[in-house]
Amino acid sequence: MKKIRAAVRVKGRVQGVNFRYETQRTARRNQVSGWVKNLPDGDVAAVFEGEEQAVRDTVEWCRRGPATARVDHIDIEERPWRGEFSSFEIVTAP
Repeated sequence: MKKIRAAVRVKGRVQGVNFRYETQRTARRNQVSGWVKNLPDGDVAAVFEGEEQAVRDTVEWCRRGPATARVDHIDIEERPWRGEFSSFEIVTAP
């Protein structure tokens, strides 16, 4: 199967609503690696790597997020798979 990488930026009410935790849970359930983090402007950024359908399913989940979130917009950039990650982690911004 084809492996891909996707970088996403999620805009809306996505901080303080467990978005990162639920993204991590969803990515791990889908066997996707990468990271997710809060950005200073209130957005959430993530990078997903794995089997194409698993990454697409995880990105699709980000369009909704957890029940307490409100996703207004999501930017998605597909990139070549690099095999850079061994797990999916929450990154704490400096």
